[in-house]
Amino acid sequence: MSVAEAEIISILRADRLRWHLLGVAAALDLPDCWIGAGFVRNAVWDHLHQYSPSPPNGDVDVIWCDPDQTDAALDRLCEARLTAIEPSVVWSVKNQARMHIRNADRPYASAVDAMRHWPETATAVAARRYGAGLCEVAAPLGTDDLFGLVLRPTPNFVGLKRDVYDARLRSKNWLEHWPLLREA
Repeated sequence: MSVAEAEIISILRADRLRWHLLGVAAALDLPDCWIGAGFVRNAVWDHLHQYSPSPPNGDVDVIWCDPDQTDAALDRLCEARLTAIEPSVVWSVKNQARMHIRNADRPYASAVDAMRHWPETATAVAARRYGAGLCEVAAPLGTDDLFGLVLRPTPNFVGLKRDVYDARLRSKNWLEHWPLLREA
């Protein structure tokens, strides 16, 4: 485990709500299952800005990957199960084995591979709990931009999909909320 991954786990463990939500998602026992995107990114940015942990805003992105179970109805069922356990957040569950179609990419080999195709490098980070209070972090594009407070498009969003990345920057208001962020 890298120093950065250990720091992410420490940040998540110190945030009682996020740590709890990681456990709730793990209870689904889905294959290759993680919580990622803003769930991890925002927790780290809050920490680096010395803000108190804020509850997840928007939805909590649960990703998993199983090419043998690609019916979107299963994701809706998982969302309903999660909501029944923890109704205080909005859950979004997506099997990454079918998301390549929506994103016009090649098929993803795993949930972690799918994160390589997300818009921002700092967003392509996820965590999952397992066993007796253990946690694992996946960051296929590294954590330098996340901890360096750098907004940078992933390779897929440098060219043809750049307008999607730019629209996200405008709509999310990250620079206003976290003023130490900088664009690469």
